[in-house]
Amino acid sequence: MPTSTSPTTSELPVRRVFIVHGYGATPDDHWFPWLRDLLTAHGVEVTVVWLPEPQAPSAADWHKAVSTAVDRVDDETWIVAHSLGAITVLRRLAELPAPWSLGGAVFVAGFTGRLEVLPVLDTFLADDVDVTAIAPNIRHRHVIHSDDDAIVPPRASVALADRLRARTHLVRGAGHFLGSEGVTTLPLVAEILELVSATTTSRR
Repeated sequence: MPTSTSPTTSELPVRRVFIVHGYGATPDDHWFPWLRDLLTAHGVEVTVVWLPEPQAPSAADWHKAVSTAVDRVDDETWIVAHSLGAITVLRRLAELPAPWSLGGAVFVAGFTGRLEVLPVLDTFLADDVDVTAIAPNIRHRHVIHSDDDAIVPPRASVALADRLRARTHLVRGAGHFLGSEGVTTLPLVAEILELVSATTTSRR
């Protein structure tokens, strides 16, 4: 994998960011509060979407929550979604009336399809989304994954990146990017948003 010296971001300013958590999490977990505070300090309007019943999620209820929060998108809006939040965001974007354009999306341990280690989510994940159709409307697309994720296999995140024609970023030893694994900050997201300088290993 080549080393990226600068992430590909929007020429337009990042004015609004939605952060969407994943399975078993809340807006106060993992690296979400850190990112929220960093964005706020840079004058960005940030919303960390609260998703109901995170330990026993309903696809319909999560879709409703994301649809209510992400009421509109534009070239100065970005979405950062973790794990199960990624497919929820993609489903929301798929239903937006054309034409629409989103400044960018960062999917951390994102995936589509069922997870072998979490069959409890099979019903949630039963319906796929036409990722290929969505991709052209997202100006900048990034997928972050780790090499030792025991929940979402790295190949699943890479497959999502391929479908999105997104840039992939590998963070070694980060697991599933959980606070319990020591991941309470994620500077790579700040690099992608050009809030700090870039020193990232990436592909594409």
